[in-house]
This record gives sequence, C-alpha cells and structure tokens, in this order.
Amino acid sequence: MKKLIFLWVFALVSCSSSKFDKVNGVSFVSSGEEAAQHHIDPVLKVSANYAAIMPFGFIRDMDAPELVFNSDHQWYGERREGVKQYIEKLHQNGVSVMVKPQIWIFRGAFTGNMKMPSEEDWKRLESSYEEFILLYAQLAEETQSDIFCIGTELKTFVNERPQFWNDLIQKVRAIYTGKVTYAANWDEYAGTPFWSELDYVGVNAYFPLCEKETPTIETLTEGWQPWKTKMREIAEQVDRPILFTEFGYRSMDFTGKKPWLVDRNQMDVNLKAQADATQVIFDEFWGEDWFAGGFVWKWFMQHDQVGGHEDNRFTPQNKPAESVIRKQYSQVKKSSL
Repeated sequence: MKKLIFLWVFALVSCSSSKFDKVNGVSFVSSGEEAAQHHIDPVLKVSANYAAIMPFGFIRDMDAPELVFNSDHQWYGERREGVKQYIEKLHQNGVSVMVKPQIWIFRGAFTGNMKMPSEEDWKRLESSYEEFILLYAQLAEETQSDIFCIGTELKTFVNERPQFWNDLIQKVRAIYTGKVTYAANWDEYAGTPFWSELDYVGVNAYFPLCEKETPTIETLTEGWQPWKTKMREIAEQVDRPILFTEFGYRSMDFTGKKPWLVDRNQMDVNLKAQADATQVIFDEFWGEDWFAGGFVWKWFMQHDQVGGHEDNRFTPQNKPAESVIRKQYSQVKKSSL
C-alpha cells in the first residue's frame, strides 16, 4: 500500500513539474542607488524566483558605432559595481539572476533597426559591443548568476553580422559557465540563426493578439494560438525551450493590439485588460513542458512610488496584475510538498 501511495505521489509531482519548475521572473529596473532590503521585499512578496538585471550601454545614433558603458555618468545600477551589488543582494534573498546587458539609443530609437554605414563602422561597433558583453559575462560568472543574455532586440545587427555573433557566443562560453540566451523581439526570433548554440530561445513576447478596447479572456486566448503553435515548432526544431526574456502588458485600452508600444500616450487606463492579458499568458504557457518561464516587464525598485490605478504603463506594481502574478508565482512553492 505504501508503495502504491509513493508511486501515485511521484506521478503527481512528475506531471506537475512542467507547470511549477519555471523561471518566475521580474525585470528589475536599474536605479541611481544601491539595492536595499526594502527594495527586494516586494520581489519576494510576489514569489519571484528570478530577476533580470539590466546594465545599459548607450549609443548616440542608429548608425553610430561607439557604445558608452560602465561610465561614471551612468546611474549606479547601470554600471558594473551597481550590477554586482544588485545581484549579491538578490542572491542573499534566494532570488536567481539573469544578467541582461542592453543598448539604449538616444531618444529611444528601436535597436532592431540599428545599422552601420560602412564596414569600418561595423567593426568598431563589434569591438565595442564585444567589450560590453564580455565585461558582464565575466561579472555573471564571478557572481555565479544563472543566466546570461548576449543581446536584446538587435535584428539587423544579427542578420548583417552572423560570424560576429557566432564568435561572440564562443567567447562568452569560454568565460561563463551558466545558461546563455539572446532576447529576440517577437517578430525576430523565428529567423534568429544561432539558437542551437544557446540554452534557451529567448523571446520578448509582445505579440499582437487582438484589436479590442477591452479584450476578453476568450479573445486573448484565441489570439495566442498561432503564435503559440509557431513557438512550439521552433522549440522542437532547435531542441531548446522557449524563455520569455520579457513579457507584459500596459494597463491601458487596446493593450493587446500593439503590446510593444512604449510611447507616452494618453490612452485611458484599463487595469482589467492588463490583468486579464497577464492571466492568459500564464494559462497558455506555464503548463507547457517546452516553455521555461519568463520575466515580467518591468519592476521598479521604489515599489511604493510606482504604478497604481492611474498609471497606464507596463509595470504591474500596485495594480490588479500584481495579484495575478503573485498567485501564479506562488504556486511554485507547492511543488516542493
């Protein structure tokens, strides 16, 4: 009888593992100050087991080859010393980390369209970018961070310079022993050429789902189906799980129409649309064995001062979507019973 009970429990846990054994992450936004315990406590309160830490490098124009990073002119949390302090503070609290260096182009121009005007400029960019990435790959190894992301939404750079990226992956692997991914934009990932060299197919999951002002659960679910089918096919083709390196929705009308919008529009606040869209993404993906989890975009350190019921931006903080995230992420703890 005891043996039968054991086998039943084992089967139950095995069947549930794909649902619970996930990256339940937040994208932890850099700040001008050190991370203190009161900054980490809200992350723990939503039961996140991962945080993405994002040091930035800055480029003046779409065709400028010089990347400025780890500079005294940057915020503390955007520099190496701040990134290290954030990681160590999160690790002290049992939160795993993905180190995710990113480029910011002046005035927020889209990094996917960045293109150099000459071979000389491409080589200058490559040299600068490699230095940027390897600096943080070394830090990721030093701090024993679990995942390292080699780039974010750099479609043209990837397509125009494939040999550079193949070489970069090998150089990262030579100094970093954890898992490696790349954060491809939702309309880029299917053509990204080097997934078999990485550990995850990283996707920034801002897929358009519907054009309704306040989409229903059913409409959002239906909107996901073709995208979900394609991601499953890619995961099977390259034999790598999908990881949502970013996912999330703005708390505004038409949130499922163009989820990637970062403009400061005056669209009416719609808290229900954000909460429902967040719930659907959990319902559709967190139970799939080819899916590794993801990082909510985005989570600010000053929890009490951000988000709220008048905010139409991405953060779920102090909104109904935060409760949706907490309910989902807290389930991971039940799997250890």
